[in-house]
Amino acid sequence: MTGDVGLFGPDSVTWKLHREPILMLGGLRSLYLQALHPRAVAGVAQNSGYRADPWGRLLRTSDYVGTVVYGTTDEVRQAASRLRRLHARMSATDPRTGERFRIDEPDLLRWVHVAEVESFLTTAVRAGVGLTPEEIDGYYTEQLRSAELVGLDPATVPATAAEVAAYFTAMRPELGLTRDGAEAAVFLTVPPIPGHWGGLPFRLSLTLGPARWAYFGIAGTALGLLPAWARKMYGGLGWPTTDMAAALSVRGLRALIAGVLATLPEHYRMAPLRRAAMERAGLA
Repeated sequence: MTGDVGLFGPDSVTWKLHREPILMLGGLRSLYLQALHPRAVAGVAQNSGYRADPWGRLLRTSDYVGTVVYGTTDEVRQAASRLRRLHARMSATDPRTGERFRIDEPDLLRWVHVAEVESFLTTAVRAGVGLTPEEIDGYYTEQLRSAELVGLDPATVPATAAEVAAYFTAMRPELGLTRDGAEAAVFLTVPPIPGHWGGLPFRLSLTLGPARWAYFGIAGTALGLLPAWARKMYGGLGWPTTDMAAALSVRGLRALIAGVLATLPEHYRMAPLRRAAMERAGLA
């Protein structure tokens, strides 16, 4: 008998997709994409402490996504309730119009949701994860459950690849690079190194040495995986060669991650949330 496997379960496309560590890069891509929505990025800039604690915020976001994907029904419900309460207390000012708006406006929640799930899916597919067209549509449809958790009406959220493409086409006139968006993009590309990461020589090696250049490569790949229209908004190139280079890079990163994980003890190869879900499903 299996236990509570939450919203999705072992037969879902969601579990198939999110077992891939390369989705961490998809999360970074989604942040670049989200930052092109003037209101969405203003809401983050005016309410979030991402500049003071970027790595902590990233870990909290990752924990939330992991809980939604792999948590029990009760764990998912509690995590979503906390997030909705947090959003309900927040508002921001539109830098273009001066209008005050709520962070939990459906239009903003929808943009963040679609940008995130499309980024996860696109990054995985470009990295070589084999998904059929039916599985791609299935992932979007399954993720309506995640959209509902943050307060969206599932009927208003794109649920197939074609609907997502149409949504982006409709949204493009509303998008653009604002000062908040540019600052967020620079921050994502050149994040600060936490001061508690070892002694001064180690911090200098991260700031100036190979680790920093490696991160530049990761951030560059995330940008390169954006749609051509989004890259152009950032002042980049929409050439097909950029798409090809990004595809080669993300495939290489996926292979590198797999190689590193293969050298680790087995209990380090799987995130604790996924391991617990697999045990409840009777698969570990």
